Amino acid sequence: MSNSQTVPFETTLHVRDHCLCLAAQRAARALSRRFDEAFRPLGITSGQYSLLMSLNRPQPPSIGAVAGLLAMDRTTLTANLKPLEKRGLLTSTPDPADRRSRRLALTYEGRRTLAAAVPIWHQMHAEIDAGLPDSSIKALRTGLAALA
Repeated sequence: MSNSQTVPFETTLHVRDHCLCLAAQRAARALSRRFDEAFRPLGITSGQYSLLMSLNRPQPPSIGAVAGLLAMDRTTLTANLKPLEKRGLLTSTPDPADRRSRRLALTYEGRRTLAAAVPIWHQMHAEIDAGLPDSSIKALRTGLAALA
């Protein structure tokens, strides 16, 4: 390999210290690990909590609406729905208005699991927020919302 095809180590350090994508990925993994551990007694992950919460609506949402909210493609969402449906936490039924579309709904067990998870979520957020300056919390949430 010639020198013209190598990336200097200084570039690696620059990316490590300045790349928003890398920083967001690292933070997301660290937060996911914390929430995954907290939700473990309920048998769900942080991603499954978000998915269940996205179904907590007055009317069953379409797969497309949930995919949009969670910023997931429909194929990935469908794969993530399967273990929750198999566990009996949600149902997926044809949309009466458009049989090609599906509607998602929490089951009784799904609502019960979500209700048990909410206090855990609040506790984890309280712990995380306590470790950050007040001004940083708002700026972080605002910045993440702007990026999304």
